[in-house]
Amino acid sequence: MIAPTVSLGSVLANTAFRRLFTAQVVALVGTGVLTVALGLLAYDIAGSSAGAVLGTALAIKMIAYVGVAPIVSALTDRLPRKRVLVSADAVRAAIALLLPFVDQVWQIYVLIFILQSASATFTPTFQAVIPSIVPDERQYTKALSLSRLAYDLESLLSPVVAAALLTLISYHSLFIGTAIGFVVSAIMVVGTRLPALVRIERTASFFGRTTAGIRLFVKKPALRGLLALNLVVASATGLVVVNTVVYVRDLIGGSSSGLAIALAFYGGGSMIVALTVPRILTAITDRTLMLTGAGVVTAGTLAASVFAAVAPTALSGWIALSAIWAVMGAGTSMINTPSARVLRRESDENTRTAIFTAQFSLSHAGFLLTYPLAGWVGAEVNQFTAAATLTGIATLAAVTASRLWTLNGSTVTTSPAT
Repeated sequence: MIAPTVSLGSVLANTAFRRLFTAQVVALVGTGVLTVALGLLAYDIAGSSAGAVLGTALAIKMIAYVGVAPIVSALTDRLPRKRVLVSADAVRAAIALLLPFVDQVWQIYVLIFILQSASATFTPTFQAVIPSIVPDERQYTKALSLSRLAYDLESLLSPVVAAALLTLISYHSLFIGTAIGFVVSAIMVVGTRLPALVRIERTASFFGRTTAGIRLFVKKPALRGLLALNLVVASATGLVVVNTVVYVRDLIGGSSSGLAIALAFYGGGSMIVALTVPRILTAITDRTLMLTGAGVVTAGTLAASVFAAVAPTALSGWIALSAIWAVMGAGTSMINTPSARVLRRESDENTRTAIFTAQFSLSHAGFLLTYPLAGWVGAEVNQFTAAATLTGIATLAAVTASRLWTLNGSTVTTSPAT
């Protein structure tokens, strides 16, 4: 018998989750505004080389996410979660306040590495805490939908918020606003009652603790499947993040504002799925939905390849591009939104932080492959080859996921919420 659905309001009635969700939203908006301000700062310092500076900063961000997260998780595994979250917010606020004073490119790189290392501490810790404060499976699924919506709205609204603020203040002041956001996030965390930390016995070496989550991914069929699905998501995301501007400006002759419109369709597709996932998962399994999402993503990147080869006219191009980007956004959300349910089921209080940290690190490792691949192949060869290459990666990863995540390979990931 399928249980009644849980409303978003009932999830937000959970005081601890509501406060942490608010902290997440405020911090995400602050991060989005900081991205805009950082672009303007890079242009002031580096001029026409600002793109190279931002590209390097993005690479530094991914390196911090991939390399720092497991190390910090091992170092802080005995510290209260609240202290870890507040400390990460404090570091991020301090770095945001320092950024307006830099006048050298290398200073940007150092500060961005420290800031993103703090984010690599905050995000997986935050994600690992949520299952403890929202124990009901159906409510947890709703919580994941809200979290996915927060990420999508941040990518859509932060540039708008930054643009509105820039009509009133200088971009240097945006860094102050970002710092305020991180401080508000820390205040919300301080006022939240979190479950007591489960005491972890340190029988393993530091290296063993650092790699614990990754080793669990290798052992568990569902997590091995998720690892491959991360690469599917990275293929679509790399294409969208890196090459949307080329599709809009060069292939269909759109304006600068068209970039925002195209990205809005991608985010809109993701948000629609995020809102419907809780209801869908009352009827089908996480595995079915996520593998279907992999198929949708692959179809989307394939359509992007055809689009790049055909080079349609402006009107038909806009219609096709909007549809393709919405499909890819929907497909990635079909994978991303339920993924934390899989992580929750495949972990316990002793291993949860390690597994969430491994997912955070390993999922971003895929971007280190697909971001430069999308950019370099697109620039040096053409957009069709770039999209076709990413389609090949997504297809191979999707097939691999379906083989690794067998139906009888896990006893805890194949039942829909009932």
